[in-house]
This record gives sequence, C-alpha cells and structure tokens, in this order.
Amino acid sequence: SGAVIDWPTDEGKEVWGYVTVREDAHMFWWLYYATNPCKNFSELPLVMWLQGGPGGSSTGFGNFEEIGPLDRDLKPRRTTWLQAASLLFVDNPVGSGFSYVNKSDAYAKDLATVASDMMVLLKTFFDCHKEFQTVPFYIFSESYGGKMAAGIALELYKGPACLAFSGGYKGPWWVLSGLGSILSLPTKLEMTLSGLSNDVAVLYRVRKATYTFLFQNTDGVNFYNILTKSAPVSAMKSSLEFTQSHLVPLCQRHVRHLQSDALSELMNGPIRKKLKIIPEDCSWGGQATNVFMNMERDFMKPVISIVDALLETGLNVTVYNGQLDLIVDTMGQEAWVRKLKWPELPKFNQLKWKALYSDPKSSETSAFVKSYKNLAFYWILRAGHMVPSDQGDMALKMMRMVTQQE
Repeated sequence: SGAVIDWPTDEGKEVWGYVTVREDAHMFWWLYYATNPCKNFSELPLVMWLQGGPGGSSTGFGNFEEIGPLDRDLKPRRTTWLQAASLLFVDNPVGSGFSYVNKSDAYAKDLATVASDMMVLLKTFFDCHKEFQTVPFYIFSESYGGKMAAGIALELYKGPACLAFSGGYKGPWWVLSGLGSILSLPTKLEMTLSGLSNDVAVLYRVRKATYTFLFQNTDGVNFYNILTKSAPVSAMKSSLEFTQSHLVPLCQRHVRHLQSDALSELMNGPIRKKLKIIPEDCSWGGQATNVFMNMERDFMKPVISIVDALLETGLNVTVYNGQLDLIVDTMGQEAWVRKLKWPELPKFNQLKWKALYSDPKSSETSAFVKSYKNLAFYWILRAGHMVPSDQGDMALKMMRMVTQQE
C-alpha cells in the first residue's frame, strides 16, 4: 500500500503526503488540524472533502477556493471550516491535482476502483494518525464527488474491520452533494439504457445538445451559477487536449472550471515549493483530463441504489444544493430523491421546508432544510454549484448542523 510521507509545517497544524494505493497509482492528501480557540482538535470532527469532475482537485479548489484556511490570494478565510473541524483534502481519483499515475493503465475506470483506492488511503491515514480514530468522521463532497462519496461511504461501512480502527471510533458519517444531474436521467432515456450496449456516447450527445441549446439561448449563462456568465474556452485548447468529441463539452464543464489559470499558478508555484515532495514530472492538474476520460463509461451510471443502501444502514445521509446551480439543479436533486426506495421517504416528502438564517440578526432567509430520521436535504439560497464559495456563512452553518454542533 506504500508509505505516507509527512512534512509538518513550523506550526505543526498541517501535514501532507502520498499513499501508493495501487502499483503505479499515487494519491496525494493534505490535512489541517482544527483551529477553534475554545476547543482542542480532538473535540471536533474530521471532515474529508472530495472535489468533483472527476478530475477536480480537493487540495486546490476545495482548499483555496472554498473551505480551507487561506483563499487563493493566501489571505485568511473568514468562513473556513477549520473553525469547526479538522479538514482532510484528498486529490481523488488518482491523477487529480497532485495525485498521479506512472502508467496509463493505472487510472481508475469505475466507482468500485475509486472506492477501493480510498480504502487503502484511509487505512494508511488512520494507522499513521491514531489521534483521529476516536473522533467522528464525515465525508463532504461536491458535484461528481457526491457520487464518489456514496460509493466510498458504503465500502467504509461494509468493511470497517479492514481499517483496523481502535478505541471508540464513532464514524463514518457523510454528506452527499451535487448528485442531481448524474442520478436524474429522463425516463425515456432510462428505458433505452439496456439497448445501448453500455455505449454512453448517446447520453453524452443528449447532454451536449442540452448544453448547447441553453448556452446559445441564454447569452452564455454560467452553468455553475446562472447569475453569471461562462468564461469562453479557446477552440485551440479543445482541439489539442481532446480526441473524443462527445466528451469535450462535458470535460470543459466539469473539470476546466476547477483548473483556472490563477489557481494553477498558485498550486504549481508557491504551493508546490512549500510542499517539497511533489515529483518533478508531476504538475498540479496535469492528468485531470485523463482522469475524466478514463471514467467515461462510469460517468452516467446512477448510484441511487447506493444511497438507498446507506439509508438502510441507519447512518446519516445529507444532500445539499445551491439554488442557482444549473448543471446540478435543485429540481434534479429532488427528482432522484423521489426515486429512493427508502421506506421512510413518504414521511420525508410530507415535511414542509424549514427556513434557516446564517445571520441571527437578519430576517433574510439563507436556506431551507428538510430532515427526517437519517436523511436531510439543504436547499441553499443565492448559491450556485460551489456553495461554500458563494455563501460561506451558510455553508459553515450547514456543516455545523450536520456535524451536530448546532
């Protein structure tokens, strides 16, 4: 399984390293210890954050654009989740961010491999950081990360013995996010799936046509936040980087927005210099396109049955969604939730949405929530696909509620 290389900072509040999860497959992780002035990190949960794509980088985007201690300008983030939890960012699947493969056949091609790779990483991590074996563990995720979180969570639940936890391990708990467009396929399309011989190109073409229609008729709406416009992608970049035409718009939508020039410069410049352990021939995000391409056949497969299995265990499952997200819209989220076979679903559906306020002094509604037994659904207002980027205060409040700190 390989060894973990820790490189602590002078403050001792963060460590990072690689785990060889399979031969020629090396996964990068970065841990920050919680920095609450009133509580020791051991009194707070551990949150693992998984980015989407597949191919997006948690250690880059989730860390510096959403919930980490510093923003992209390396200034302190007021709404960092470190106030309420220790944070574990993992560049997953292998090839995302600073994770890398030595051979082209070492990329993950399905959810089962993504989950089994993460089992190796988590076992190594918890063996080396026994201080986290006795705190609650939550998986938070975004976009395609929600699909991966579901698969990883179920594997974690089915095989906790293999992780060799000792003491009073209280996990796992997790949050699923951004599953709407992946899980909610039109009914007619679902009926034809069996006749496609697993050729997902048809599904991609349907999505491409939808994207094109919306983009052309909305003056270039940003699919990740409908109140903004998309940045144009040059035709030269598209022709150089992609060979399968039906994947071009998908990869651009799901990965490229996570790989902005400014973030790439930060990660391949100052951050790479700080980390000191990144191989010379590994650039941050350099293998992201290959990650996406290798997951092609798995991309459109629904995982509603996995969510059902998670609910059946009695473990807590939470879905959250930004109101202004188009690529994974709230209606799509509600649509796949309605397909759950969970026996308690009728009672969940009967509930009215409860208003939430991120500022106790303000009467402005920040979100709505439904919660029944071990299923919760947060609908975040004025937020797009990247909820913590758009509504940092509400995202932090939601995290505190999910981790039972409010």
